[in-house]
Amino acid sequence: MENVERYLKVASEAALKAGSFLLKGLKQKKQVDFKGQVDLVTSFDRQSEEIIFEEINRSFPDHSFLAEEAISKLNQSDFCWVVDPLDGTTNFAHGLPIFCISIALVRHGEILAGVVYDPNREEMFLAGKGYGASLNGVTIMVSETGELDKSLLATGFPYDVRTSPNNNLSHFSNFAVRAQAVRRLGSAALDLCYVACGRFDGFWEIKLKPWDLAAGVLIVKEAGGRVTDLYGREFELSSPDVVASNNLIHKSMLEIIKLGLVK
Repeated sequence: MENVERYLKVASEAALKAGSFLLKGLKQKKQVDFKGQVDLVTSFDRQSEEIIFEEINRSFPDHSFLAEEAISKLNQSDFCWVVDPLDGTTNFAHGLPIFCISIALVRHGEILAGVVYDPNREEMFLAGKGYGASLNGVTIMVSETGELDKSLLATGFPYDVRTSPNNNLSHFSNFAVRAQAVRRLGSAALDLCYVACGRFDGFWEIKLKPWDLAAGVLIVKEAGGRVTDLYGREFELSSPDVVASNNLIHKSMLEIIKLGLVK
C-alpha cells in the first residue's frame, strides 16, 4: 500500500499543478493546431504535459513515460506512466469547461494507479488496484440502476467520424431509442469517472488510446463496475474500444452494441 499511496500522491500533485495551469489558460486566446480534420492540439496540451512529466520524473526518474502529445521516455523499467495532459481539448479550445487531466501507472499491462482531475469542478478521482476508488477522499461506487431503459449513458465519436463507416453513429442511434438518455461530454476520462461515481450508468466508445482510458478504467473497476471491449472480452490497455458500466446493465449494453457492429 505504501507504494500505491506514493504513486497516487505524486500523480495527484502533478495533476493539480497542470490543472491550475489549464484553468488560467481557459479564457486566453489559443494557438490551435490540427492533427486531423477534427483532432485538435493546443500549446496548453503540450505545456501541461511538460508540467506533469517534470513532476513525475523528479520522483520516479527510472520509470518510463508515455503521453499523448510529445513526450515519450522509454526506460528498462517495469513501470510506465500513461498520461493525457488535457482530455477534452476541443472543449478547452472553445472555452467549454469540461476537460481533465488523466494520469495512470502501468506495470506489464496492469494498471496499478489512476488519477483523473477536473480543475473546473475541483474534483480529484483516485484509484489504486485493490484499494478502491475515491472522489476528493470519499469512497465512490457505481450506480444501482438495473435496467437499460432507465439508464443514463455516455459516449463519444472518433476523429475519423466524417470518413469511416465505423464511426459509432449506429451504436448511438441504437442506444438513443433504448436508454433513458445518452450524453456526449467530450472527455472519455471524465465519462469513465462519472460511471464510477454513479452519475452515468454506462459508457462506450471506439478508437481510443491508452492515455484516454488507463486511469478511468481502473477507477471504474475499483468502484465496482465492469469494463470490457465491445465483444465482452476482458479489457486490455491495447484495446481501442471500451464498454464500462455498473455491471448490472453490461449484458444489455453488449447486446445493443452487437446490433451495430460493422461487418
